[in-house]
Amino acid sequence: QLQLVESGGGLVQAGDSLRLSCAASGATLSNYAVGWFRQAPGAEREFVARISTLGASTSYADSVKGRFTASRDNAKNTVYLQMNSLKPEDTAVYYCAAGTYSSSRNMYNYWGRGTQVTVSS
Repeated sequence: QLQLVESGGGLVQAGDSLRLSCAASGATLSNYAVGWFRQAPGAEREFVARISTLGASTSYADSVKGRFTASRDNAKNTVYLQMNSLKPEDTAVYYCAAGTYSSSRNMYNYWGRGTQVTVSS
């Protein structure tokens, strides 16, 4: 059973950077595409970024395009989300999920518990 654990969240100021990690255990992460999603208080969980199994393809939500970059190191069974030029509206709990390469939550079968990112103005 694939298990995912996110890390790297924290409290930062607007304009700062963070790198989130999504570490997998129990199975080989390279068999799965990975999506990043986020959920702010009172809001639905929304798509942020996705990366294909070998990392050849990525796509991003318009709100983060040009600021966030997804990458993966399959040798380490880990996927990353580099977040630059953070804005207060990026504040949310960030989740990684493994499944089929898609921007839809329904296409991901395995989810981490999330990591909090808070961006102060």
